[in-house]
Formats: sequence, structure tokens, C-alpha cells
Amino acid sequence: MDRLLEQSGMEAAQYSPAALAFIGDAVFTLLVRERLMAQGNCPANKLHSRAVEEVRCEAQSAAINIIMPFLTEEEEAVFRRGRNAQTKHAPKNAALADYHAATGLEALFGYLYLDGQIDRIRQLYGLITAK
Repeated sequence: MDRLLEQSGMEAAQYSPAALAFIGDAVFTLLVRERLMAQGNCPANKLHSRAVEEVRCEAQSAAINIIMPFLTEEEEAVFRRGRNAQTKHAPKNAALADYHAATGLEALFGYLYLDGQIDRIRQLYGLITAK
């Protein structure tokens, strides 16, 4: 399986960093939620609280620092495009640097997902969760 939906004409390189971050946010969140579910059954509100902790800007900023040494040149370029993308709003409860780093991480995961690199997503997420 390359993607959940088999859509033609979705070339990862054609999308803006914001669009890549849009889908990457969902990919990253799904990974977090699936891992939390695999840890055992518990109330949904606890699952939600745990997931929020892992998808916050600060947590995603820390995550990119973990995987940065393992990124290819292409992946680093995608991350930088996402990190440097202009945003129309500033985060309310996060440092601007963390917000930009999180956007870069989401853009990277979005790019890899649209490019069908599911094994690479798993590998990078495994590095993040191995901490």
C-alpha cells in the first residue's frame, strides 16, 4: 500500500510546503494514535490527552532533532521548505521556532506519504519513539 487512497496525479514535489504539512499533520497524528492504541485499551479521553502531548509543536520540534542526522539531502530540503514556509498566523502557546520546526516535520511526513514512502515514514517514526 502506497497511500490510503489511490489517486493519480498527486506528485509530492508539486505541492506547497503548507499543503504537505496539511497532510503530514494527519499522517503524524495517525501514527501517534495507532501507537497509543497498541499500548492497550484505555478511555478515549486519556488517549486524546496522550496524543496531544506528542503532536504539540514542542514535541514535534524535539522529534525533528532526533531524526535530523538520519535524513537524506532530499528529506532535509523538504524539511527546510516546510520550516521556512510563510505562515499567516503565529502560534498562541508555542515558541515561533518550535512552530516552524513542527511545520517542517509535518511537511516531511506529508511529502513521504504522498511519495508512497511508507516504510521510510515507519523508520523515521521508529527513531522518534525509540527515545
